[in-house]
Amino acid sequence: MSDNSKIEWTDATWNPVRGCSKVSPGCANCYAETFAERFRGVPGHPYEYGFDLRLVPEKLAEPLRWRTPKMVFVNSMSDLFQEEVTDEYIVSVVRVMQLANWHTYQVLTKRSERMRDMLETKLKFAAALPHIWWGVSVENKKHGLQRIDHLQASPARIRFLSIEPLIEDLGRFSLTGINWVIVGGESGAGARPMKKSWVLSIRDQCRRAKIPFFFKQWGGVRKSEAGRALDGKTYNEFPQRAEAPVIDHQRRLIAIEKIESLRPAGALH
Repeated sequence: MSDNSKIEWTDATWNPVRGCSKVSPGCANCYAETFAERFRGVPGHPYEYGFDLRLVPEKLAEPLRWRTPKMVFVNSMSDLFQEEVTDEYIVSVVRVMQLANWHTYQVLTKRSERMRDMLETKLKFAAALPHIWWGVSVENKKHGLQRIDHLQASPARIRFLSIEPLIEDLGRFSLTGINWVIVGGESGAGARPMKKSWVLSIRDQCRRAKIPFFFKQWGGVRKSEAGRALDGKTYNEFPQRAEAPVIDHQRRLIAIEKIESLRPAGALH
């Protein structure tokens, strides 16, 4: 876990799963894959196996070790709802979120159908928890808009959209039941351009729907130079966060021991 994330809309990252596979055009220039593959073959490195899918059960209890409330991006280097990850392992991850409820968790996926289905069944216990935010990635109309439909059909209490990288105009789309929208352009080598009009359209739709809007970046090869200002303003809006007290040290130790004793073994399909 990193408690000093450089991602603008979170405080920390937690990766009980590492690695992923491409499912849509938004994955083409994946920052996580680029980072992970730099360390393929480096003995002992967390990404010794590059971006190959791996479970990291020894990381499951980490949020319980954090005493200061954080905004936590779950699986910044993966996707929790990949087909190869068992339902049981996913439930284990979410049980930790349920227990360590002084943090706010941001769960983001491109496998929106599986997330919807699990929120209706095995993850129903967590769907209404206000400190767990459930989100989908949206990059274009063909792949992204159907993910929004799946999210809206789920029983999630807090729903958000990560519209990044935005690679085409989305036009008008439904924001019913959505609590937060992030927009950003692609960055790094080969970054696809994002037009200002596309961003303004989404911002204006959020304004009409009274939904918090977060503009992450223009992106590009030199994203720091392009900055984050949209029409001279920086948009850092968030939904209201739920607050819960941090459980005392002894109870946290007991919870950590329990999670580690129940650590699932091979949890890939």
